[in-house]
Amino acid sequence: MKHLLRVLILSFISLTTFATVHQVNAGMFYYNPSSLTISLGDTVVWINDGGTHDVNANTNSVTGESFGNPESFNSSSTNVMGATMHTQVFNLAGTYEYDCSVGNHALQGMVGSITVEGGENGTVVEIIVNSPDHTTLESAVILADLVDDLSGNGPFTVFAPTDAAFNALPAGALDALLDDENALTAVLLQHVHPGYVTADDLEEGMEVETLNEGILEVSVNGEVIMIDMSTVTFANIVADNGIVHVIDMVLLPSTDEQTVMDIIANSPIHTTLNQAITAANLQETLSGDGPFTVFAPADEAFDGLPPGTLDLILANQDELIDLLYNHVHSGEVYSEDLEDGMMVPTLNGTELEVSIDGMTVMINLATVIEADLPASNGVVHIIDKILLPGMGEVDTTVWSIIKASPIHTTLEAAIDAAGLGETLSGDGPYTVFAPTDDAFDALPEGAVDELLADIQLLTEILLHHVHADNALAEDLMDGMEIPTMNNDVLVVTIDGSSVMIDMASVIQADVVADNGVVHIIDMVLIPADPTSIEILFNNKDVEYLHTINLLGELVDRNSTDKIVIDIYSNGTSIKRYNLRQ
Repeated sequence: MKHLLRVLILSFISLTTFATVHQVNAGMFYYNPSSLTISLGDTVVWINDGGTHDVNANTNSVTGESFGNPESFNSSSTNVMGATMHTQVFNLAGTYEYDCSVGNHALQGMVGSITVEGGENGTVVEIIVNSPDHTTLESAVILADLVDDLSGNGPFTVFAPTDAAFNALPAGALDALLDDENALTAVLLQHVHPGYVTADDLEEGMEVETLNEGILEVSVNGEVIMIDMSTVTFANIVADNGIVHVIDMVLLPSTDEQTVMDIIANSPIHTTLNQAITAANLQETLSGDGPFTVFAPADEAFDGLPPGTLDLILANQDELIDLLYNHVHSGEVYSEDLEDGMMVPTLNGTELEVSIDGMTVMINLATVIEADLPASNGVVHIIDKILLPGMGEVDTTVWSIIKASPIHTTLEAAIDAAGLGETLSGDGPYTVFAPTDDAFDALPEGAVDELLADIQLLTEILLHHVHADNALAEDLMDGMEIPTMNNDVLVVTIDGSSVMIDMASVIQADVVADNGVVHIIDMVLIPADPTSIEILFNNKDVEYLHTINLLGELVDRNSTDKIVIDIYSNGTSIKRYNLRQ
């Protein structure tokens, strides 16, 4: 197999260095030379020596039948001596027959032929097969049984996604495509135009038809050419039967005969979203007249939620509907309609903020990874994150984020009981380390009820999770001490990508609010005062056993200025930074 670099170099050479211009003279009943052999990419110019003539490579003037050339062309007639009758660049290999259609010139023998010899690249299929960067595309073309079709006369313009482009698809999407021949064929044909289009032919706003009866939209910004959301990384690899342009993203087919619900249900990368819509009984709504604009999170976006979040969302239909409606706009908004700073209202009464930086489009904190999938009742844009209600609104506070979160119901109840909601809705700034429901469930049995019954202790513990300033993830350093609003400190431990706050791990950082930031953690943080711990564990069945340091060595329970871990008889361990006895 040839290396892609050699293919690209040979292609570049064939387009530039060795491209030759050939001249054919036309006179009374002759073309001179009447027979010509040229190379792929060469140009032929016909010059009129005298009389009225044309160049007809379309239909045989004598038989009335098509010449069957790799591509057809013809010129208008001229009687100007020395005039250029026609100029043709030959980008497809094969034999071309032509004649003069004026009067009976063809019958009198004014005919010609041109043989275009193929270059080193072969067909568009051979270019793909010979490329080490297109092994996935090669396998896909073979599985879809398109080798013979794309090895035909063409011409074909192929926008060829690299292996890296296929690998960038959400987890499981490629396997799902390769297992579904119909879907795979539709996707592959979306990358093929039945014609010959060079990079120079592509213009801003141009629409390129595909063999899947879809449309690809061209964007041109200086030297950058984009086909839908993909960038052309190398152009104009000339084949015997067409041309190949290398792109960096897989192009999904247009589906304007389906509803937005059909698009989601048939998508191999939206199985979780489809499951959520089904659980919420919203299939009929999204199959209705609309129009709807759906910002559709891929499966990978749901996979990025903290553990247990999805189960909680699916178990609460009201919150599920609220979440799903936060991804739907009642109207049709294509990417060309989006503007930086624009606010898009949703079906649950919130607004989504649009941010545009060059070619990157963001909806709140989510990036649009595939835009403008048209449907019969609207349009779908694929995004890489979940749009949680209340996040990204103009008046978002750390408190509104906690209230909107489906995995912080216990924390919400505790803040309500302690009357701290108004405080956390204030100007701030505040940094809240927010333990999940699972974190509270991990406390000893009855501990949460005891906390809710002791407002003073509850308030102290809640304020132990709040820092009265902004502390983004990028601000945290290993060994750093973060003062809390109960006059205590939290100790930061960083090991590679793992960030711990005392004994709790940060499982999602930097949920930014207008008055601060929320970091989601997996454990409740207990203040350093041992008396508070004794109150919390006021249970005759749970006994304190001993205290160890981070090396596992026994230490005095009342050791100060060091991190210690208290061990209890029920297996519970509490890590604390003891500042006082």
